[in-house]
Amino acid sequence: MVGCVSPRAFHRDRAALGFTLIEMTIVVVVVAVVAAVAYPSFLSQIRKARRSDAIEFASRVQQLQERHRASNPAYAANLAALGIASGNSSNALYTLVTAAGAGAAAGTAYTITATAASGKSQAADTGCTTMAIALSAGATSYTPAACWGR
Repeated sequence: MVGCVSPRAFHRDRAALGFTLIEMTIVVVVVAVVAAVAYPSFLSQIRKARRSDAIEFASRVQQLQERHRASNPAYAANLAALGIASGNSSNALYTLVTAAGAGAAAGTAYTITATAASGKSQAADTGCTTMAIALSAGATSYTPAACWGR
């Protein structure tokens, strides 16, 4: 019989053409497990990268405070005194406020506080939703330190 294929050979060739349901299920489960592990880590890295929005704005305010102090006896009491109309960072992920030291410390101290905007992804940045720079008697401190990448 020329051109005839035995049923056993036909079945073997046909099985080689595709995947079984079990094989597909295993692949889907493996992909789901990898995604479940990787996604939270991915979001954490995105939030960490977005902190640069607050760091950039706080650094700009810090420079403006020093420039203001060079011409005045005290640091600026608020952002408006520094010529900044809005306390929102460039991507509106953080709201910043600044305050000069009180009383005799007005000429030697200020704080800049960046708070993650509610309803934005940074509000879930555990431990870094509020970041601050404090200058007191020439010493600058960054809190929480881990959030500033220093």
